[in-house]
Amino acid sequence: MKEIVQKNLKGERALFAESDLRIVDCVFEEGESPLKESSRIELSGSMFRWKYPLWYCRDINAKNCTWFETARAGVWYSDNISVEGAVIQAPKNFRRCRGLRLTDVTLTDAKETLWSCNEVQLNNVTAKGDYFAMNCSDMEIDGLTLDGNYSFDGVKNAVIRNSRLLTKDAFWNSENVTVYDSFISGEYLGWNSKNLTLINCTVESLQGMCYIDNLVMKNCKLVNTTLAFEYAKVDAEITSAIESVFNPSEGKICAPVIKELIIEKDKIDPEKTAIICDNIEKMSSHPEWIEE
Repeated sequence: MKEIVQKNLKGERALFAESDLRIVDCVFEEGESPLKESSRIELSGSMFRWKYPLWYCRDINAKNCTWFETARAGVWYSDNISVEGAVIQAPKNFRRCRGLRLTDVTLTDAKETLWSCNEVQLNNVTAKGDYFAMNCSDMEIDGLTLDGNYSFDGVKNAVIRNSRLLTKDAFWNSENVTVYDSFISGEYLGWNSKNLTLINCTVESLQGMCYIDNLVMKNCKLVNTTLAFEYAKVDAEITSAIESVFNPSEGKICAPVIKELIIEKDKIDPEKTAIICDNIEKMSSHPEWIEE
């Protein structure tokens, strides 16, 4: 395998369609698409300072590399990509990739990042930015710290573990998502999703877990969570008090305390949902914004 060591590489398509290269401590300066259509490339300690560095590539292994803010739209339409120990400042990275593995990666501007990718593994990733991981499928995630709204929209077949997600409108339109041992804070969690499962999780949400077809919650806490489960088909085992439950569609809700249970009998059939709770502090026939 040929080595390129400590070079400053400039110009359009600086290493276009190369293969079997080991690139060490190099800087890709001004010039678009430096590694476009390349394959079997090992990158170590290298830096990208310009747009579109890895498009239509395959079999790329990048360790301890840096994508600066100007290296926008960095990895698109590429297969079998491993990125480890990276700092990525640039937004809109990782689009339409298959076989993507990110380990110990920090994405400081993850806006519109990780879209429409398949077979994705994330381990110890930190990301800040809206619209993270839209329309991805077959995801395995462990140790994600995310600060950004509208995440995982349209995701299918995802398992998330040991993560901390600060994200409004997460998992909208998703299907077959399971989250273990994680913390999720954000309004309108999970709307319009199908087969969303939360196990050993803590959730803080306004109008969370609504409009869901088959929501399962096991050994979960709901902290400061109001107007939960509206029009949801739910099987929820909650170990904390719930601030308010609003018009669940059908299923079962178990909790030690429900501070307010709001049921509009003209909107839903209350017989379809079993409410198992020894302490319902208040029963209401309508939400507070509707006057009697």
